[in-house]
Parts: sequence; structure tokens; C-alpha cells
Amino acid sequence: MTSATQITNLLYTYAELMDAGDLEAVAGLFERARIKTGDCATLEGSAPMLALWRAHVKIHACGTPRTKHVITNPIVEVDEAAGTATCRSYYTVLQATDNVPLQPICAGRYHDRFARDENGRWHFAERDYSMLDLIGNLSDHLLIPVPVQQPS
Repeated sequence: MTSATQITNLLYTYAELMDAGDLEAVAGLFERARIKTGDCATLEGSAPMLALWRAHVKIHACGTPRTKHVITNPIVEVDEAAGTATCRSYYTVLQATDNVPLQPICAGRYHDRFARDENGRWHFAERDYSMLDLIGNLSDHLLIPVPVQQPS
């Protein structure tokens, strides 16, 4: 499997675990990573990410956030010799619950950096969560109030 495929698989694993409501496992993907959050704070490691998600993401009775994270347009650039890579991608989050119909609730971009470990496996080294471009109805997704973005 190529490095680019392994890296995009990490992107898709993130989406799969988040949509399954497995916050512990998705946080584990960031065990060796630095994260820039939407409020421009920087977190390091899986424990702060897990705490953040537990405080912000609503988990429904089915055990999931009732979302589908769709990650598209990955542009992966790999430096095989250095064991590093970057990826820019888009995301769209869809949600349907008993309270809201199926709809996109937000969209934005991820800018990620990856590193290859001593066993040849790729892992997240950095993620920038600050590029939330479009906000819809997050009322049944987040435990904190977020204003709906109005068209200009």
C-alpha cells in the first residue's frame, strides 16, 4: 500500500470512528499530534481531544452523533526520505436525528501533517481544525450553542 493511500485511510478512519461515536478510538488517532482548535488554542495528544469531544459532541441514544463525515479532495504530498507528509482536504458533515431532517450541518477544510514511525506506519502529527467555512444547524450535534451562519 502506498504512503498516500495509508494517509488517506487515516482521514477516512477518523470519519468512520467519529460517526460511530467511538470518541476514545478517534482521539487515539491523535496520540502523537498537535491540534489547532477553532478558537486557535493548541492541544497535544489524545487526552485533551477526548475531553474536548466529550464536552462538545452530543451522543444520541443509539451511541453515535448521528452524523456522516464526508472527506473529499485530499491533496497528499509525501516526502518519503524524511518520513513526513501533508494533506489538505475538505469535509462536509451530514446529520439526521429525530429532531432534524437529513441535512449538511457544517463544512470546512482540514490541513494535516503526518509522520511515519519506526515501524513504517503513518500517524497524525498535526491537524488544523480552525478552518470551519460553513455552519448550518448544529443544534442536535453540539452540546454548546453555535449561531447559524446567515447568507450574506
